[in-house]
Parts: sequence; structure tokens; C-alpha cells
Amino acid sequence: MGNMLDNSIKFVQGVGEVRAKLLEKELGIVTMRDMLYHFPFRYIDRSRIYKVREVTEDNASAYIQLRVRVVGKSFAGEGRKQRFSVYAVDDTGRVELTWFRGIKWIEKIIEPNREYIVFGRPSFFRGELSMIHPEIEILEKALSRKQESGLQGIYSTTEKLSTTLGTKGLYNIVCSLWGVVRGHINDYLPEYIMRKYGLMPLADALYNIHFPQSPERLRQAQYRLKFDELFGIQLNIQARRSERTGRRDGFMFPKVGEKFNTFYHTKLPFDLTEGQKQAVRDIRKDTVSGVQMNRLLQGDVGSGKTVVALLSMLLAGDNGFQSCMMVPTEILARQHFATLSKMTEGVPVRVAILTGTTKTKERREILAALEAGEIDILVGTHALIEDRVQFSNLGLVIIDEQHRFGVEQRARLWTKNSQPPHILVMTATPIPRTLAMTLYGDLDVSIIKGLPPGRQPIKTYHYFESGRLSLQNFMRKQIERGRQIYVVYPLIKESEKMDYLSLQEGFDAIVRDFPLPKYKVAVCHGKMKPELKQEAMEEFKNGTADILVATSVIEVGVDVPNATVIVIESAERFGLAQLHQLRGRVGRGSEQSYCVLMSDEKLSKESSKRLEAMCQTTDGFELAELDLKLRGAGDINGTMQSGEAFDLKIANPTYDNQILQVAQELAIALLAVDAALAHPEHIALRELRDRYAPMHKTDFSEIS
Repeated sequence: MGNMLDNSIKFVQGVGEVRAKLLEKELGIVTMRDMLYHFPFRYIDRSRIYKVREVTEDNASAYIQLRVRVVGKSFAGEGRKQRFSVYAVDDTGRVELTWFRGIKWIEKIIEPNREYIVFGRPSFFRGELSMIHPEIEILEKALSRKQESGLQGIYSTTEKLSTTLGTKGLYNIVCSLWGVVRGHINDYLPEYIMRKYGLMPLADALYNIHFPQSPERLRQAQYRLKFDELFGIQLNIQARRSERTGRRDGFMFPKVGEKFNTFYHTKLPFDLTEGQKQAVRDIRKDTVSGVQMNRLLQGDVGSGKTVVALLSMLLAGDNGFQSCMMVPTEILARQHFATLSKMTEGVPVRVAILTGTTKTKERREILAALEAGEIDILVGTHALIEDRVQFSNLGLVIIDEQHRFGVEQRARLWTKNSQPPHILVMTATPIPRTLAMTLYGDLDVSIIKGLPPGRQPIKTYHYFESGRLSLQNFMRKQIERGRQIYVVYPLIKESEKMDYLSLQEGFDAIVRDFPLPKYKVAVCHGKMKPELKQEAMEEFKNGTADILVATSVIEVGVDVPNATVIVIESAERFGLAQLHQLRGRVGRGSEQSYCVLMSDEKLSKESSKRLEAMCQTTDGFELAELDLKLRGAGDINGTMQSGEAFDLKIANPTYDNQILQVAQELAIALLAVDAALAHPEHIALRELRDRYAPMHKTDFSEIS
């Protein structure tokens, strides 16, 4: 593409300095290219003009156009509550047009007995047709304007923009923009690729995405632009994979020795599930390949990832290498340390822990033993990345709940050795396969499905406020049986006072309903001092507290096998992934566990679907797919727990799975013959690759 597209949007007719600043602030549109790639999210047929009597409650959900004559106008209310109504008719009926904003401007253009083209979403009140905030244009002006297309795009906008530009204003800017850039759009796809996959040229695709010449041309334009996005991403991902696998500098773990065998044959607390066995086989294969392992281990909450991690670390130990495991919180680090220490009793390995609170003397001893090679497994928090933490021979890095760490934090771990260690990243957040292809395409993926022996699926119920009394009775019965209960309140932002208020009110209510001395209620949230938070968690862990009232701070937290109930307040405010993660706080023992979702009576369709899905399935992968479908493509950027975000404007890896697979196969095949994109036909592809590089580059094997 030429440099023309990199010019400021302010130079386009109808924009100027003020609107340019507004577009940047509200939509992130700075250049002409940005505007060109701000695609409509749907289309309406502007070639048809309805009669008033043709509009019924059945078609009132769609945007329509009317040709009407103004017969009257009126004001009501004052100040901010003021509204302006216009009464208009055609030869079949009457419509009321109402505005609450921009009244002064609208009033100026309205003249009695004049005809207008009105465009908006119709509604009915007591059988009467009305429109709120419609677009309105003098008939003569509307008829004189050349339409680029009968199908007009509806552009996403914001409340601030809608008062000055709106979707119609954005459409007019795009019309002006096209006249400026139409001759400056160069295609980056070689002719042979477009021919092979039946792809529309880029200039035609951009024209038809904004001004569709037919429904079929619109479909072709969408396909081409989705292909560009997913192919650009795959060029990045597959290049990274090829570079890593081509180095052949991975440590070799060929020996299965005393450490592994002692644990496996005498200490393993239960038979491995088939998923766990396959994950171990995958890791074994990686660690004898000569290529650095770069593996993502996905396992639903409670699926037994820790055992797989331990077996991997024992394998490293048998081959003379140290391992470290980095986790996001001190509580979780201590839990892992306790679990690993207990599991390895009688196994010739030394396990140590290093956190921010480790005492100076103990820290000194640990660091010395680590550097001397006397520690086989080190568990810790961010403290592991400090410069003074030096290993003798670090061969394996395991990162638990890896999305909780920043890219730089993770990367510093693999500079602890001159040769990059094997990498195993673990997550209990199930990632849909299509998304894993997009975001983790440079990692190999192992999935553990199913629960270890003795675990029961958690039963999930949805209650409205009207069921509060029966919930309390259920909680009392569980406590009488010696069980413990989590009560979780939403916390969207640390600064949201209302969230803390609702938690405090909830805590006060629970204390009233479950009073001392019969019941003990603890509370835990992000604004507490770390030592008080730790104390509350410990009270609950050791069984002193019957109920723990908390924010979602417990999403990644301690295992309390005796906790059999989790009550999630205002459950409609949580996403599916988070609800599932929270549910996984219970069901850690052999007893039947329960998850109760509390919500308002009034729920959106999406919220109802989420809560219904939670009650119907405990399969995290099924829920992850549904979550992605409910949230749509617009929420993909920056939400994938990866530290990476791709600039997706139109593609959705879930819905566009077929395009994604084609793009992936093409990227692999093309890079195999021209890794540097140096062939004359491929040089333009570098621009595509660079445009769709991740905003934050995560390389799990090296740091530049």
C-alpha cells in the first residue's frame, strides 16, 4: 500500500482538526487506513422507502426509511429532561419523531410542510408508530446524493460521537475517503494465492465491505478481509515456531531414573487418567527430540496438572537438571510447595520455596544451595526472576496460570541459563481449539480431560433473590455436616466503591444470619493488608472459619477439599470462564460439591444463556467455546490470557474456523520454501505479516 493511507484522517473532507481528535479519542482512528479498516458491523437496504402503514410490530426490529411531511412539532420537559417531538405524515399514516439530544440542531433544520427522508429503528407505543433519534434529511438533498450502494453500512460509534457524527456521518466520511484513496490500494497477496483460493482483489474487497454492490460481493469481500487477518497472524506464529524448532538446542532428558521411577511406582496417590498419561508421553517425546520444548498444558480445574508437572520435573532431575515452578500468588506457591513436598517424601529430591516473604537467612541458604545444584525443584512467585536467583543447571521452567504474569516477567526466567530450558506453561482456563490455533500456534498443546478417580462432578444451581431463604437453610445443613462454604462477590475494578460496599453489606448480612459462636465467618478482598488476607485464607484452610466471604481474589487460590459449596453473588456480572474458574474452588475432595449462582430477576438474554450453560455442563472447553460465541469477535483482543493481542477487525476464530485452517496450512507451506519472504512475489507479504504481528510479542523460548 502507498503512503497515502498513512496520512491523517483530518485531511479528508468533512473531518478537520476537531473531528479528527474526536475520532482518535473515541474509536482510535488516526490515519486514513484506520478509517478504511473501520468496517460496518451490519447493513441496511437504503434503496427501499417504506410507507407508514407497511411498518408493523413484526418488522420493527430493523432499521427502515420513510418519506414523510412535517405537520407539527413540540417541546416537553426542561433542562436535561427536555425532549423535542416532530409529527409527520405520508398518505397512509402518521409517525412521531423524538429527540433527547442535539435538539437545537434538529430544530433548525425542521420546517413545517416540508418533506424529509427519515431513517431509524421504529417502535410502537399504544399502537402508534414512533422513532427515537432518527436520521433526518431534506428530501431534495437525499434524492440528489449519489449512493455508492443500495446496502448502506452501519458503523459502530460511541455516545459522544453519535451527537456530532453518528453512523451516517461516519458513512459520509468513508464516501469522501474512498474518492481520495481508491487509486492507492496495492495488494499484498501474490496473484497465484488469490487465484488458488478464489480471493477478491484487496481494492475490490475494501470497496465492497463499505459499499456492497450485491450480497454476494459483500460475502466475497468479508471472506478476503478475514483471510488477510488470519493469514497475517499465522505468518507470525508459524515463523516463530519454525525458528524455534530449527535451532535444535533443546536439552536432552533420555534417562528415566530413580527419581521418576520411585515416585511413579511407590508414591503416586492414584492411577493416572488417560489424559495425564498422554500429557506425560507428549513431554517425554519433546525432551528427547533435541528441540526445546514449548508446550501448553491445558487442564480443567481439578484435572491433575500438578502431578504431570511433578513427573516432568522428576524426569529433569534424573537427567541432572533443575526445575522451577512459578505461580502468581504466595498462597498458591505455599500450597504447591506443601503438595510437592508431601508427594516426594522418600524420593531423592530436594524441594524448596522462594517468595517475597522468605526470611533473609533462609533466602541466603536457598540461593547458595540452588547455585550449588543441591536443590532439584524450586517453587516460587515473582521472586524467582530476581537477578540474585542463580541456578546451577536449569533445564525445565513450569509456569502455572501463566496468563497472570507479564511477558517480561516470564521471559526473564529463561535467561537463567545460557541454553534455553524446556518450557511448560499450564492453565486451568480452557482455551477453545480455534483460539489456541490463533494465539498459541507456536506452542504444542496437551489437553487433560476428565477428573481424577474419586472426584464427583459439581452440581450447579441458579437462584434468584426470592430463593435466598432456602439457600441459607441449605448452607446451614452443609455446615452441620462439617463442610465449608465460599461466598463470592464481583469485583470489576479495584476502585469500584460500590463493589466493596456490596461485599461489606453481604458480609454483615451473613454474620447476622450465621452468628457467633455457632458459626465463624472470615472475609478476604484485595483492599486488605496482605497479612490479614493471608490470615483469613489460613483460617478457612485449616477449618476454623465455616464461611469465607471474598471477591474473585480466590479465583486462583488455595485448595480446600472440605469446601463443598460456593455461592457466587451477582453471577450475571461474571464471564463464563471466570464463573467456571470460581466453581473449581470446590469439588477438590471426594464429597459431592455444589455451586449456587445468585442473580437479579431481570437478566439479559446473554446473561441467561451464560447461567443456563453453567447449570447444564461442567465441561470447561464446552463453556469456553460458548463464551467466545457469546462475546463475539469484538472481545477477542487482549482477553486470551496469553499476553498477546491481535488486531482483529472482522475475523472471529470460532466462526471462521475453516478460513483459519486454510490460512494456517498456507503459512506453513509458504514459510517452508521462503522463510524470509524474500522471493519477489512474497515481499509485499512482509507488510501483511508486520500489520498482524502481536501487539506484545511473547516468545516462550528466548528474549531478544
